[in-house]
Amino acid sequence: MIKPLPAQEAYAEALRFIRSLTAFGVNLGLGRMEALLARLGRPERGLPVIHIGGTNGKGSVLALLQSILVQAGHTVGAFTSPHLEDYRERITVNGAMISPGDTVAGIEKMKPLLAELLKDGGEHPTEFEVSTALALDYFASRRPDYVLLEVGLGGAIDSTNVVTPLISVLTSISFDHPDYLGDTLEKIAKVKAGIIKPGVPVISAPQPPAVMRILRQTAAELDCRLIEVGRDVKWTQAGRRPGDSMDYYSPGRIHAGLEIGLRGEHQRLNAAVALTAAEWLRQERGARVTPGAVRRGLAAAEWPGRQELIFCGGRRFLLDGAHNEAAMRTLAAALTEYAGAAYRRDRLILCLGVLADKEIAKIAALIVPLADRVIVTRPDSPRAAFAETAALAAACAGAERVEAIENPSAALAACRREAGVNDLICVTGSFYLVGAARSYLTGRAAGGEKEEDS
Repeated sequence: MIKPLPAQEAYAEALRFIRSLTAFGVNLGLGRMEALLARLGRPERGLPVIHIGGTNGKGSVLALLQSILVQAGHTVGAFTSPHLEDYRERITVNGAMISPGDTVAGIEKMKPLLAELLKDGGEHPTEFEVSTALALDYFASRRPDYVLLEVGLGGAIDSTNVVTPLISVLTSISFDHPDYLGDTLEKIAKVKAGIIKPGVPVISAPQPPAVMRILRQTAAELDCRLIEVGRDVKWTQAGRRPGDSMDYYSPGRIHAGLEIGLRGEHQRLNAAVALTAAEWLRQERGARVTPGAVRRGLAAAEWPGRQELIFCGGRRFLLDGAHNEAAMRTLAAALTEYAGAAYRRDRLILCLGVLADKEIAKIAALIVPLADRVIVTRPDSPRAAFAETAALAAACAGAERVEAIENPSAALAACRREAGVNDLICVTGSFYLVGAARSYLTGRAAGGEKEEDS
């Protein structure tokens, strides 16, 4: 008789198994996912899903919408990616991570099913596919009022695109992952629009004209109501300083003077998208979204690793997982806008680490000119660019003082030594690096593997 592993060892073994699946890389398509879910008993069917896709802002919109719904008294499941420090961050109910025991049980349940797939001649699902299946099965057992499902990469070919949601949400769409999604904005938009389902309403953030044309055409072809934030509903800045608060106007309700818990002027747009989804759920599904729940929810929202300020050893660290051109442009704008407020500094010390498949030169060109000192490192990922490679991009972007330190912990330590009490240390370029920074600054060890999201 085989003795069961102790709980801590069993969880460590489950993480090792999940980590081993990264060997299957990124393998787009829905065939493996459909086959696995069929063997799991189709847990995705009947789940009250809000499906959230786009390029940038998906996680922020999810966090804002989740906070509103929780403040309204609903139970809310959420599947996000990537995680920063602990694999279980990906699967939560009302913000509480899936337990180690439930993680182990879910993985053990799937192992024989994965073996069956291979025996029947199928391909092995990827790490992200197994994680998605684990989340869907967990939510089916917990039966939350709503499930917020974040798209990983793309839309039409993403493993989350096996659900029929209550409503689809598309955040800002821009260039990213051209090797997988296409080399033009129009091609990328068509893939992202793949989460739109026949007859299912869709909410869209403001988009470039070429993208909006595709979304309107897709919605018309599939007989979907398209709600355009900025046209059908509107928001404006409230207060004197950028990002302080916002007013929101829709045909059904006006919300004035809403405070947003997430930093950055761009979060007003994300809040408007999340609030539009919440208002739709109130009007069409009877969600208990009161004005008070909206106000409390937006103010209480948290989303680690996205313009997150951490104080450690008398120094300020700004952590942001900006890993593509659009996200880095947003971070650079925030550093400029907030120079006299939350981000006041004598000098900006930049700790930069990027993945090799990103547009390193464009990313560096946006953030490096704002820095007084640049330290480049290599995120802990087989896909990461060598520090020397990123340092060359930083030098080409105008950095006069740039240093390459391969080890992220050593690079962060160097930033601490370099920074004065009135300086700001900005850690950015990859969620891998941001997760390592959070662990370094809080004294915790990162748990499990992660994939960079879109």
